[in-house]
Amino acid sequence: MTLHLYNTLTKSKELFKPLAPRLVTMYTCGPTVYNHPHIGNFRSFIAADILRRYLEYYGYEVKQIVNITDVGHMTTDDPAPFGAGQAPSAEEGEDKIQAAALREKKSPYEIARFYEEEFLRLSRLLNIEEASLYPRATEHIPEMIELIKKLITKGFAYEVSGGNIYFEVSRFVEYGKLSGNTLENLMAGARIEVNREKKSPLDFALWKQDPKHLMQWDSPWRSDSPDKSGTQSGGKGFPGWHIECSAMSMKYLGATFDIHTGGEDNIFPHHESEIAQSEAANEKPFVKYWFHTRHLLVNNQKMSKSAGNFYTVKDIIDKGFAPRVLRYALMSVHYRQPLNFTLEGLDAARNAIQRLLDFKNSLVEIIFHSTSATTVESRPNREKEVDSDMNDIKKIVESTRERFNAAMNDDLNISEALGAVFDMVRDTNRLALSSGKAGMVLRMLEQFDSVMGVLSEEEVNLDDEVKKLIDERQLARKNKDYKKSDEIRDKLTKMGITLEDTPQGIRWKRKV
Repeated sequence: MTLHLYNTLTKSKELFKPLAPRLVTMYTCGPTVYNHPHIGNFRSFIAADILRRYLEYYGYEVKQIVNITDVGHMTTDDPAPFGAGQAPSAEEGEDKIQAAALREKKSPYEIARFYEEEFLRLSRLLNIEEASLYPRATEHIPEMIELIKKLITKGFAYEVSGGNIYFEVSRFVEYGKLSGNTLENLMAGARIEVNREKKSPLDFALWKQDPKHLMQWDSPWRSDSPDKSGTQSGGKGFPGWHIECSAMSMKYLGATFDIHTGGEDNIFPHHESEIAQSEAANEKPFVKYWFHTRHLLVNNQKMSKSAGNFYTVKDIIDKGFAPRVLRYALMSVHYRQPLNFTLEGLDAARNAIQRLLDFKNSLVEIIFHSTSATTVESRPNREKEVDSDMNDIKKIVESTRERFNAAMNDDLNISEALGAVFDMVRDTNRLALSSGKAGMVLRMLEQFDSVMGVLSEEEVNLDDEVKKLIDERQLARKNKDYKKSDEIRDKLTKMGITLEDTPQGIRWKRKV
């Protein structure tokens, strides 16, 4: 395999070589489950899905972990736009899960479970492959506490009054190597809110104690109040956001793993802080390849509710667009280029998928109707032309495979890969196809779609059902049972299938 990926850590494209021969270990920063996920969130998840699918296309086994952040992500953990020289965070905001719980008058756990299931449901609708595991932060508190203890022992973290624990950023001399936000740059250019209990305003929280927080766990670190015996003891608290991903990735993928994915807004402070605490604890590289997806704009503006251009996945589906149309729109621009999302772009995505589906259906039809006028058997006097056509088909298929692979090997250049697929559609449509030739092209299309994921696996079962209904309709027409024939046509129409009676037989199309 000659896949070259852009590595945010080295700021260059690198030949991908996993740690193990046929296994790729991959961690994807998952959702903070406090609200309906928006389309920008899913651009990042779909980009990671394309990467995973392409690795599997090449025969790798991929162990992918997608975490569920259900505690500890503070509102101030979301920094100013990347590159502004901001400090890691003031860490004085409110936990996003808790804020949603108070707003909706539910428990934090009810909020987290509801939006977690919403995320998983939408991921299935968008045909994102299921991760190997979706670990919840709240179920890995012991692992986080052990990691924090290790950092304290090694001198990279310290406890302050009230049982709060901070990572001492100045002790990790390579801080900033991912984002470029070095200690010198941060101190020189940032407006940093002063927190007098920290050794430096750049230090970030590993563990917080706050009696007002609704989600609390026992910790070994002292609280301000002694217990009933008058002895200072451990207190209750909750983890910081950054420590969660380090603890969970280490548990399931090891101290060093192949790929870490996320949106570019995760680069700083989240991923920078993950590197610092993980490498400080383990004294070895944390991740080989950092894979980040660029921001999504809507009508050339930053997406926001105040601008009226904020879309959740549910909003797009409610507008009548099939989930795979949204998937296509979000994946069709290279992941390292900003994507300008528009409703007109969704229309273009729908037309593109319709073209692919019509092409697939025509191939299935040729294979299914082996006595069609377009098959070899119906053209006995054209052997030489048939042989020529077969050679042409082989050339088209092999050329398309080479172009598709070359594009994807170049840092997942999906737009070039899609161009190769549509050229195959155009060139194949110019030729008369036999059942065998149609089968060859169909197999190639299905291999490409194992990466694209827009002609879902459900299509196979749907094709079988459509064929069965068409056969039943043909039998009804033969028996002059026109009422039943019309009923079957209506049923197919409701399924998004339109029929066309031609001299060569029934042609059918699926509407997106």
